[in-house]
Amino acid sequence: MIISRTPIRISLVGGSTDIASFYREHGGETISTTIDKYISVRIARQRNSQIAIDTPHHRETVADPNHIQHPLIREAVRKTFPTVYGEYRGGGITITVSSDIPSRGCGLGSSSALTVGLLNALYAYRGIEMSPETLAYQACKIEIEHLNQPIGKQDQYIAAYGGLRRIRFNKDESVNTQDISVTSEMVTHLEKNLTLFYTGVQRRAETIFHEQKRTANPQTLLKIKALVSAFYDVLIEGNHKDCPCKIGHLLHRGWSLKRTLCDSISNHKLDTIYERAIAAGALGGKILGAGGGGYFLFYIPKEKQGRITSILAELGLLRLGYRFEAKGSQLIAQRNPNENHYSYS
Repeated sequence: MIISRTPIRISLVGGSTDIASFYREHGGETISTTIDKYISVRIARQRNSQIAIDTPHHRETVADPNHIQHPLIREAVRKTFPTVYGEYRGGGITITVSSDIPSRGCGLGSSSALTVGLLNALYAYRGIEMSPETLAYQACKIEIEHLNQPIGKQDQYIAAYGGLRRIRFNKDESVNTQDISVTSEMVTHLEKNLTLFYTGVQRRAETIFHEQKRTANPQTLLKIKALVSAFYDVLIEGNHKDCPCKIGHLLHRGWSLKRTLCDSISNHKLDTIYERAIAAGALGGKILGAGGGGYFLFYIPKEKQGRITSILAELGLLRLGYRFEAKGSQLIAQRNPNENHYSYS
């Protein structure tokens, strides 16, 4: 039996510049961080030769991986398991997926975390160790090329590597990841002041990204990209006295730019939520992921969080507590094939 645990992420600045249509011409970059909410994948041997799949939203049993209906699981199994003359030779397995967040389409990168976690667990089941770079690269191949999803690359890379990272997406398709070295005081400061609220609205990122690809102004994306360097400088400066104002301003500026990329990124309900939070003392914020719903991220000074939490609760939003996660996709249980016990980490 193998269990992988892969964190979801908060995207701070630079989102949408990791999409190929932009970075192939201009280069893209983002800053994001993983948090202590996870997608877990369990791979166990079955005595028969079938593949059983159990996720929070889907169940099926098949004999041939080509017949798996869940697209991410199908492509991950096809990628990692061998075939002989085109026939599956992986043996019977059960793939069980669980999640610390209750819904899909929430803007926290859960689909890419699932893809990375599947690859990590399936390769480990076969006794193959893969680097974060390879896991991220193959996850991008599956989602963007094999499944033709109009998404970017940041979610796969931050899920594989973990931590607080600046990620550069180069014109030649290479990707550079940089662990941002900040003080423990800065980490604590960010955890205490960056607050997450679930809107209760699910959305399909693919639909929004398709619209964005048609309507987004490259000059707006260049301005979004420029925010990454400014945000990085604030993080490296440490707990400067005006750090809250700077971070709040950068988040606000990023959201103001992003919501102009296409009409479906925001709506009247989301605009009302944002305006109420700002009026009550939030210094800035944004919808995470593609937009249209999911989670709001706000930068709120600690002394104002109680009041704003109450205001947003009246609008139907639920706050999600979290801590930063320094690691990416990990194997937390792995059976040694030569021994009768499991190792845990």
